[in-house]
Amino acid sequence: MTVETGTPAAGDARPAGDDPELVQLLTPEGERRPNAEYDPLVADVTDDDVRGFYRDLVLARRIDTEAVALQRHGELGLWASLLGQEGAQVGSGRALRRQDHVFPTYREHGVAWCRGVEPGLLLGLFRGVDQGGWDPLEQNFHLYTIVVGAQTLHATGYAMGIQRDGAVGTGDPDRDTAVIAYFGDGASSQGDVNEAFIWAAVNNAPVVFFCQNNQWAISEPLERQTRVPLYRRAAGFGFPGVRVDGNDVLACLAVTRAALQRARDGEGPTLVEAYTYRMGAHTTTDDPTRYRLAADLEHWKLKDPIERVKAYLTRSGGADHQFFDAVDAEAERLADHLRTFCRELPDPAPTSIFDHVYVEPTPPLVEQRDELAAYLESFAAEEVRS
Repeated sequence: MTVETGTPAAGDARPAGDDPELVQLLTPEGERRPNAEYDPLVADVTDDDVRGFYRDLVLARRIDTEAVALQRHGELGLWASLLGQEGAQVGSGRALRRQDHVFPTYREHGVAWCRGVEPGLLLGLFRGVDQGGWDPLEQNFHLYTIVVGAQTLHATGYAMGIQRDGAVGTGDPDRDTAVIAYFGDGASSQGDVNEAFIWAAVNNAPVVFFCQNNQWAISEPLERQTRVPLYRRAAGFGFPGVRVDGNDVLACLAVTRAALQRARDGEGPTLVEAYTYRMGAHTTTDDPTRYRLAADLEHWKLKDPIERVKAYLTRSGGADHQFFDAVDAEAERLADHLRTFCRELPDPAPTSIFDHVYVEPTPPLVEQRDELAAYLESFAAEEVRS
């Protein structure tokens, strides 16, 4: 993997597939595109694996669409959609080994699915009943980060700890560990992200920076975020950068496998720019029709990550209608499960927030908790008197 250099035109808004530096193994039409560098990294992928990727993509999207519906029905306060980014998330998520660690933003629902996190637990944060209901150490999938870009520093620090624990470059595939941090094109403008790049480069930290460039940082187009393609920024920090078709699950798998192995081998960080498009709103409070054209959506619908895998399986004879129907039926069962799970999430006691600050409570926290409890009890006493 080489460090890319050069300065293209401002914004570099060329569509995926027209960029000669874009890694693509599966075209939007479902045809395999040969690539001498990355084909060996997916040589072990069977039709059964591709069927598994298709299932992941469909179920990740169904989780997302059901959560949007739940928010529209007042069951969630907010939801950050992954629509259009399933290929990047499933491809990179399936490249991870069990011991690797993931530091997500707030929309890595597809990665969470690949790591085995119960999908219903993703809803608690957006329902307002918890700060993340899963144990980060069970699947090495850390809690969602709302502060834009902050997780890149957390990931870099964790990677430096792994490095100091001697879990990098040993040659033992069951021990050597990498960290991956997800963020978006807008977060690349944050100071935290650039500080993380510096720390990772200087310390040769085993971390992969996975940028899902959906081209709309909230409501700002890409040309207002950068003057060069995002992956080329890596050269200025001293580590490799690569751009991959984010709608191509196979290419995302290959590129992420290479970057993670580089980290595990002790060769330091890599920046992966998954070039894709945010088909939905930034969150359910956003109205993307204010700043983008319907024609753009129609253009990118032709590059849909699910449809290209379906086309590949159909072309190759790797799956039939019975398989696709079975996946659709499973998706509906998952949606039913999510609706029930969401509505049965218990409302927390107001004082429970103090139970999750530190492993052991501190005297100031105990005092604050008791003050809040007394304040709440005063209302109950007033109701009794009245």
